[in-house]
Amino acid sequence: MRRRHQLAQAAAEAAARAQRAADTRCGLCEREVQQTSRHHLVPREEGGRHGDVVDLCQPCHSSVHRFLTNRELARQYATVEALRGAEELQGYLSWVKKQRIERIRNRRGRG
Repeated sequence: MRRRHQLAQAAAEAAARAQRAADTRCGLCEREVQQTSRHHLVPREEGGRHGDVVDLCQPCHSSVHRFLTNRELARQYATVEALRGAEELQGYLSWVKKQRIERIRNRRGRG
């Protein structure tokens, strides 16, 4: 009986994880994506270690840090709404909202 209960619980947890994965949505482009990463709205180096965070898909997260400095993020874009309205991101956002996540290869530059 106990083993059956453990199996049922494990199956329920797996189903819950699968549902959360299916419902994963980027906080910036608002697309359903496979995976997100945590973005500190006020960067940690600017004092935001314990501040608000938003889950972003990797292309959006990389683009935010590509187009905006940490100082700009801290001073001007400390909310998701402000970030969505950032003039520097408008071209990217209009493009990315039309893309399928599987086709985007956006890696942060090195060096």
